[in-house]
Amino acid sequence: MYISARERKILELLLLQPGETTVKEIAKELEVSSRTIHRDLKGVEEILKEYGLELNKKSGIGIAVNGEEEKKEMLRLFLFNLSHNEYTPEERQTMILSALLDAAEPVKLVSLANDLNVTIATVSNDLNKVEERLTPFDLTLLRKRGYGVELIGTESSKRKAMSKIIIENIDEFEFLSLIKENIQKRSAQVVDTVTDRLLGLVDKTKLLIIEKQIEDIKEDLPYAIADSAYIGLVVHLALAIERIQQGEEINFEEDYLNSLKGTREYKAAEKIVLGLEEVFKINISQGEIGYITMHLMGAKLRNDHDDLLGETSLHAGVLAQNLMTFVSRKLDIDLTTNNSLFQGLVAHLRPALHRIKQNMGISNPLLERIEQDYKELFIILQHGMANVLPELKVPREEIGYLVMHFASALLNSEETSPKKALVICSSGIGTSKILSTKLEQELPGLSTINASIFDLDQLDIHGFDAVISTIPLKNFNRDYLLVSPLLTVSDIEKIKQFFTLHQEAGHQVKQSIRLKQRQSYDDFRIRISKIKRSAAAIELLLERFSLSFIDEDQLIPSILNKICTELYQQGVITDSKKVTEDLLKREELGGLGIPETKLALYHTRSEFVKSPCFMVRRVKKPLSMKGMDGSDMKADTILLLLSPLDESEEGLELLSAISSLIIRDEHSISVFQTGGSLDIANLLADELQLVFENKYSQV
Repeated sequence: MYISARERKILELLLLQPGETTVKEIAKELEVSSRTIHRDLKGVEEILKEYGLELNKKSGIGIAVNGEEEKKEMLRLFLFNLSHNEYTPEERQTMILSALLDAAEPVKLVSLANDLNVTIATVSNDLNKVEERLTPFDLTLLRKRGYGVELIGTESSKRKAMSKIIIENIDEFEFLSLIKENIQKRSAQVVDTVTDRLLGLVDKTKLLIIEKQIEDIKEDLPYAIADSAYIGLVVHLALAIERIQQGEEINFEEDYLNSLKGTREYKAAEKIVLGLEEVFKINISQGEIGYITMHLMGAKLRNDHDDLLGETSLHAGVLAQNLMTFVSRKLDIDLTTNNSLFQGLVAHLRPALHRIKQNMGISNPLLERIEQDYKELFIILQHGMANVLPELKVPREEIGYLVMHFASALLNSEETSPKKALVICSSGIGTSKILSTKLEQELPGLSTINASIFDLDQLDIHGFDAVISTIPLKNFNRDYLLVSPLLTVSDIEKIKQFFTLHQEAGHQVKQSIRLKQRQSYDDFRIRISKIKRSAAAIELLLERFSLSFIDEDQLIPSILNKICTELYQQGVITDSKKVTEDLLKREELGGLGIPETKLALYHTRSEFVKSPCFMVRRVKKPLSMKGMDGSDMKADTILLLLSPLDESEEGLELLSAISSLIIRDEHSISVFQTGGSLDIANLLADELQLVFENKYSQV
């Protein structure tokens, strides 16, 4: 049976949709006219008939495939395994790019033309488009008559391009399925799809081994890895193994490599490499370890409250606050005191800054929808990032994720309810948060819990009133709702109908009353405990706050030692020397001066700190130091923020709020730079009171 490229695309779109879709939406997706789609639908209907399916057309609503799920799955498998005689231009260009990246020598145009069943002229035209796609990676094409076409660039650039096209063109769920369960089965199949060609860049049987190595080091990392970044890391490692086995080594700047060696990510990368060397019987260079370290640094999905107290600088915090101020002015809505937004932005910006600086890139499958649904906000954030980060070019994919954080804050609803839904999003950063917010806004009385595909094995899925997913769930043993990550009107109606149809019978409700009362009792006790911990932490922070002056000229180590000795005498810390060392080690990892101010924030979490503490010390002679942006600066005010290593979530949230307050706006910066003890204490008390009341004043 002959199926054209466009007919195949239409079928794939229809089979992917859980409900109706319009001809206009399909036309927009395929970048053709609605008339063209109407013409192609005749062929689509003929194909559906052969599988016992039909095309259901509802005037004013849309079209959908009707029939048994088993027959739909048979058609999906046929399309997946179809050896295509015709590809779309985008597919051809992706396959040409894949072939060039994989080739160790020039590729003849006639070979590409025969492989894709097109003319040499078509391939030549496609190469112009391919060259445009290579520009961001500093790669070029060498094209000579009689010579063929060759990819010119560094090994590092080639790997970045390989990772990018694999992640962009392979469905995220499909890839996760491959590395979780289907690799051996799929490897035996002979197919000729774009997915298969791209995965041909790596040996699929290696993916399981590599994934196992990453699983083994997860405990060594001080943070979780976002799903999309997890995929990027697996792809990177698979490509690295392939290229090393082909004799391709990567060059890595020695000074930068040395700067990475003291990090936890480098130690985790070394552990990964040891396992890979043993399994694949190869030697992996330190340069490769450096690149794995960079991927781990770019894969962070940090604990929100740990972000301003961890091992790296407050640069992301400064950017987040400046970005919030910029957007607030543009929208005429004050978002500058939104602590949840601030923490979410910092958690995203920390690894994002690393990705942007290293030109690593990130996949954002929702980018087109985000640009369409949040056009104004997208433009504002583009200008905002150019304003707060003028020295770097921020990709549209990263802007898209930032839009989702701000959209979530703007849509935030206070509604709560006993109904509970599990929200599954594979995309990771920002996606599940905005979907949850929209769900709670559109469906008052619904509370949500977010999970990724990797969490499902550890969750009691039957403990939720509904499971809502943005990706198809294979071999899932309960009903679930498949929705768009940005939640369409039809999605909302579908969810409302689901809850209406799945109301519990009267006797079941009665039987559960006692259980609910018990749960309410437990919730109340937990809430009271949190309030007590927050109140105790606030009391300690306000009680121990102090501002004093250091008149004599001293170097930073002497100043820190003097402050820590004072804290030891007060019983706040157990070892002044060790805490001083922790603070100085922290400074070695990155500048602590706040750019465009005279403030330096020294902070650490240490086993030698007994309780949270914040204090200010002013020095007579400004101290020379590195700023968080790497610039040289002078500071005359030292802000000291200390936390126990095992501090409670409530305590960390309060310390994070103080960090946010310092860089919030010109007024707060001015108070910390020049204000007296009472000025700073009042500002501090107002902020901590606001955090406390926002969190616990809800009935």
